Amino acid sequence: MGIHFIYITTGSMDEAKGIGRALVSERLAACVNIIEPITAIYWWEGEIQEDKEVVLIAKTQEALVPDLVEKVTALHSDDCPCVVGLPVAGGHRPFLDWISAETGRGNRNC
Repeated sequence: MGIHFIYITTGSMDEAKGIGRALVSERLAACVNIIEPITAIYWWEGEIQEDKEVVLIAKTQEALVPDLVEKVTALHSDDCPCVVGLPVAGGHRPFLDWISAETGRGNRNC
């Protein structure tokens, strides 16, 4: 079973915390790190934009990525939110095992 880190951006700390708490409470992620502020420079609707954003990094199992993406997009205020999965190629095995143990359908509260 593979582990993925999911990179998510939001427009505010409040939105980031709300999404992070939902992911952890529903066992879609074992942990969510929130980083602020970052500056994003990007194309949108034919123009270059510059905004402050907040980054979330959610740690989860590969099998939960579709459910996690669905949850984030349902809660997110953007029409086209950044939600991308990055497979973890290796790491400290006890930490990776912890992510697996704390996520998944068997552990869900709902």
